[in-house]
Amino acid sequence: MAEFTMELNDEQKEVRDWLHGFAADVIRPAASEWDEREETPWPVIQEAAKLGIYSLDFYAQQFFDPTGLGIPMTMEELFWGDAGIALSIVGTGLAAVGVLANGTEEQIGTWVPQMYGDANDVKVAAFCSSEPDAGSDVGAMRTRAVYDEAKDEWVLNGTKTWATNGGIANVHVVVAVVDPEIGSKGHASFIVPPNTPGLSQGQKFKKHGIRASHTAEVVLENVRIPGHCLLGGKDKLDERLARARERAKTGGERVKNAAMATFEASRPAVGAMAVGTARAAYEEALEYAKTRSQFGRPIIDNQGVAFQLADMRTQIDAARLLVWRASWMATTGKKFENAEGSMSKLYASETAKKVTAQAIQILGGNGFTREYPVERMHRDAAIYTIFEGTSEIQRLVIARTLAGMPIR
Repeated sequence: MAEFTMELNDEQKEVRDWLHGFAADVIRPAASEWDEREETPWPVIQEAAKLGIYSLDFYAQQFFDPTGLGIPMTMEELFWGDAGIALSIVGTGLAAVGVLANGTEEQIGTWVPQMYGDANDVKVAAFCSSEPDAGSDVGAMRTRAVYDEAKDEWVLNGTKTWATNGGIANVHVVVAVVDPEIGSKGHASFIVPPNTPGLSQGQKFKKHGIRASHTAEVVLENVRIPGHCLLGGKDKLDERLARARERAKTGGERVKNAAMATFEASRPAVGAMAVGTARAAYEEALEYAKTRSQFGRPIIDNQGVAFQLADMRTQIDAARLLVWRASWMATTGKKFENAEGSMSKLYASETAKKVTAQAIQILGGNGFTREYPVERMHRDAAIYTIFEGTSEIQRLVIARTLAGMPIR
């Protein structure tokens, strides 16, 4: 078991510097354009694929880093470049995590490579969980999956929303209800292969931030998929449902559902994204404070500005440490006794919102214009307290854990 450390090894530093160079040289120069266009930055994704950054092999290497720091380090550097473009590059990872968390070895080997494609023909994937009436309340999910035993097919009907890469993805991972009698424990995840009839893109959302990342509804109308597209397989599902039904009768310990398993695995990574955005805004504000003069001296000489920067840096470092701790715990098999994963996502998300707002304040009128990137960073930061569990849900998870209550 790797011991927790705050020092990256030489190999990790090399990867970090490589990613930072890509973020500085490729992502940042393109950030403003794709934010204005509100389109998927396919040329940047392709460039990332050519360099090996957008690939199954790269993310697998980071995912299996024994220290747990590979993924958060990657996320921080890419999102330091730009949150919208970075999310377009890493958004496929949420669907991949869904397969890794719930799928068989054969399913992982079959579907995850198809999510990425190759450098000459890049693909993306989508994880579809939220619905118009079921966001944080996963128990309100209505999308149904019904098994057609005669044809060994599952039939999916419903509408998903807020799906990153929804409708443009090569592979969609869809969470659906298979047994409505047991609430969120009656959910399962399914692979919808490329070009499956009945799946279509609904509304594409025009967003406040992360505008270079495609977000849309996914409509499922009598979507028929082979039985082997049920993640984990039917035997495993039947066993899990039987245990859930029995526990529902006896009031026993609750079991995790497929969507919750995916979110738990990804929350520290979202925290790392937030750290990257916060750090970028802080660095812009710091440089501006050193070079902008008022009343004959740099504004960093003013205590009101200097103290803000001191607080910003402290909060960013604290957020990173919470993210690294949660990532290390997850990798080394340590149980989140006090919802450490949710803690990391909560604190980092709130830090990103606060730090980017302070950066605008330090830049004054300039910070409020699109001529300076902190305006975009502030818009982008708002999403971290919303997606993959709002800050309110994170606090609920933490509070219920501290009280010894089950997480629903």
